[in-house]
Amino acid sequence: MFTASPAVSGLPVGRGLLYLIVAGAAWGTAGAAASLVYRTSDMGSVALSFWRCAAGLVLLLAARPLRPRTRTTPVPEPLARKALRIGATGLGLAVFQTAYFAAVSATGLAVATVVTLGAGPVLIALGARLTMGERLGRAGLMAVAGALTGLGVLVLGGGDTAVRPWGVALALLSAAGYSAMTLLTRYWGRDGGADASRTTVWAFAVTTLCLLPFALAEGLVPHTAEPVRLLWLVAYIAAVPTALAYALYFAGAAVVRSATVSVIMLLEPVSAAVLAVALLGEHLTTATLTGTLLMLGAVAGLAVTETRGARAVREERALG
Repeated sequence: MFTASPAVSGLPVGRGLLYLIVAGAAWGTAGAAASLVYRTSDMGSVALSFWRCAAGLVLLLAARPLRPRTRTTPVPEPLARKALRIGATGLGLAVFQTAYFAAVSATGLAVATVVTLGAGPVLIALGARLTMGERLGRAGLMAVAGALTGLGVLVLGGGDTAVRPWGVALALLSAAGYSAMTLLTRYWGRDGGADASRTTVWAFAVTTLCLLPFALAEGLVPHTAEPVRLLWLVAYIAAVPTALAYALYFAGAAVVRSATVSVIMLLEPVSAAVLAVALLGEHLTTATLTGTLLMLGAVAGLAVTETRGARAVREERALG
């Protein structure tokens, strides 16, 4: 995958890795909080995504004056490219999180998270091959086959669990949005022309506008017997796994290779699965665990292959 130079982006790679670790752990709590929202009220997935983005946007705007000033001068970015980048990233974000919340509602937190984050890196590899000419190779094809096998086991072998094909399809749609968002962030972050903070703010603005008409049709104001609890849950979703996590994600994803990003983001399904079992009473059967291991194993193998390939390229350049 492409690698942005720390000198150009203004963010050291080590700090980018730390940002992604925090973002992945924070994302893992979003699905659990959404499940509690559904149990507390009749709020729909689109309305929840809208309030998440709208409130997150307010928090990001409020925090902008508190950002430390960087000494590096960003590379000027053409206005047309900036508009395309912001619009595409915002649309990808809207699809990613709205489909994810819908998948959580349809098939449960653990399965929705594992399918989304397990299929995402595979779609990233396929997208890089189709749009940027990167070759998958034999190991990459094996990883894709392993991920598809894992999905099959997960869907067909769920038994009495809440694994439903419609929920899995929504999770795959969410994975597609996540993959597009990641590829675009990496591609446009190579030359340092994209300001991570502004990208996050504008992406949330676009996403909020995209979701508003659908949220209005679904119902913006939910019915609930526990309004205070609902307000705290939505506030948490907007603050931690949204404003904080996405700001860190966009900053880190601009300087860290996509393969590494994919591996770090596996912290989300791990933490989400733990929360699903510990707090929400969900049960993972043998088939679900097998499908999960196949998917995550395929992703890990793909990441190792890309890491070795990148190291080989660097060694060839050093010798040349």
